[in-house]
Amino acid sequence: MRPVFALVDGNNFYVSCERVFNPRLEGKPVVVLSNNDGCIVARSQEARALGIRMGAPFFEAKHLIRSHGLIWLSSNYTLYGDMSARLMALLGEFAPHQEIYSIDECFLDLTGIPNDLVAHAHQIRKRIKQYLGLPTCVGIGQSKTLAKLANHIAKKRLRYQGVFSWSHCNRLEADALMADIEIGEVWGVGRRLKIKLEQCGIRSVCDLKYAPTSLIRKRFGVVLERTVHELNGISCLDLEDTEDHQAVRKHQIISSKSFGKPVHQLDELRQAVVSYVTRAAEKLRQQGSWCSHLLVYLRTNPFAPHDPQYAKSMTIPLLVGTDDTRVLAKYASAGIERIYRPGFAYKKAGVMLLGLHPAGQDLGDLFYNLPQRERSSQLMQVMDRLNQEYGSNTLRLAAAGLRPQWTMRSSQRSPNYTTAWHELAQACANR
Repeated sequence: MRPVFALVDGNNFYVSCERVFNPRLEGKPVVVLSNNDGCIVARSQEARALGIRMGAPFFEAKHLIRSHGLIWLSSNYTLYGDMSARLMALLGEFAPHQEIYSIDECFLDLTGIPNDLVAHAHQIRKRIKQYLGLPTCVGIGQSKTLAKLANHIAKKRLRYQGVFSWSHCNRLEADALMADIEIGEVWGVGRRLKIKLEQCGIRSVCDLKYAPTSLIRKRFGVVLERTVHELNGISCLDLEDTEDHQAVRKHQIISSKSFGKPVHQLDELRQAVVSYVTRAAEKLRQQGSWCSHLLVYLRTNPFAPHDPQYAKSMTIPLLVGTDDTRVLAKYASAGIERIYRPGFAYKKAGVMLLGLHPAGQDLGDLFYNLPQRERSSQLMQVMDRLNQEYGSNTLRLAAAGLRPQWTMRSSQRSPNYTTAWHELAQACANR
């Protein structure tokens, strides 16, 4: 039986999440900004029509606020993450196997489903819209690469009403569509590879589909050769089991953010790294790992060339592996004290957990104290449970600061409608 895949993704996902709870944003140009309200990371269709570039610094588009009513919002990743979890849970009901590819993209294995798959895809879109209020597009193909390309067509060509399947095309129609799509839209073809392919005369998806595989392998490698096979409907990539795949991929965990304003004092830097290592330790425990090394770093703002510049990092080996926030915070504080130098305006600090391995693997260590470990594990479980149930940072280390002044700018952040009781959306009726 030939495999069939679907790629489902949320249209303008961050903006769409905001619109679910703020319908006044519908039909208006809206952009969502990155941490510290710096760059544009999501745009509505109306904002795209104004020529606003993805990733552009926000100051370049500020003049559109007055002239075209551009609305800007600080990013709210708590909201987007929760909406993504709900989206993926719903999508999992439509196929026996699922691969969550990104926060707003998901592959589904539709192999063997007896239904009309296009009708099935429309049902998926309808259910997501009805339950979550999110618009989506669905692409269907006999390989993951074809499904990804079909999703691009579904999104760009309105006549397909958000669903496109290669099974509804004959060969000539499929080739005509592929000939009209530039090579850079193929999954896995980045900017540099696109330039190299164009230098070889391969400019469209159709060009790549019919390129000799022997030549592709010789000049570009086996990965692109596999892409050519996938464009011809030969599936070379299976779905990856989400949980196992994620656990294997995380060989390191990073937590780092830019400060909302320059930081000069050691105490504030220490609060920041304790806060960051707290978040990193939560992720460490979520995947059931311990770490054996901790890296801590800081730096000034490289885009302020007239200010004195300084950057330093330090890797700290731990005596035994741990996932205890308190232990990691102690080492992170010690590290930042070692690398801190007064007289600089610091822009960013961060931590990285390294040497990740399954929890409990250090049991044979000379310094292992089992009763203490069990108490530590129980305490961390309570901490995680309380923060999950009552909101992030409900229980935290005092060393992270009670009213930190170094946090990111996010002056236009929307409420956490789905994860905080006191930020629930309110409805008012006229009397």
